[in-house]
Amino acid sequence: MKLAEALALRSSVNHKILQLRERIVANARHQEGEEPPENAVALLDELSFTLDEFERLIRNINRTNAQTVLGDGTITDALARRDVLRLRHGAITDAANAGSGRQEHGYGRQLRSELVHVSAVPVAELRSTADDLARRIREVDTAIQRLNWEVDLLE
Repeated sequence: MKLAEALALRSSVNHKILQLRERIVANARHQEGEEPPENAVALLDELSFTLDEFERLIRNINRTNAQTVLGDGTITDALARRDVLRLRHGAITDAANAGSGRQEHGYGRQLRSELVHVSAVPVAELRSTADDLARRIREVDTAIQRLNWEVDLLE
């Protein structure tokens, strides 16, 4: 199985876990003399089995990410780099938006006597930096995705 397939399976199994939890909660109590639509104990058993499968997938994915070389590090290193780039991009974009007044609601200044707001940050420079960060995020993400379809999952 390729790493990308395991990642898709992990997502599917995670969704199944969430659904099982909802079904267990919905069937955990019922009125005396009536039968619940589903057996909550059987659902708990299925949840336990599914969680074991989920743990196995996570371990194998993490093992594969930690041992697969990508650029000057591993996939794990690239994932960390991408996550921090996303955080940096979000912060820079928020700062640029705040500096340009995009966060403000209303009509802006109506009269000459009203207060004038000026930017305390270099908005154009921040937007340029955000664009560069977005490009770098795409590059790292593309490299990760490409390798995910090339690498076999370690067991």
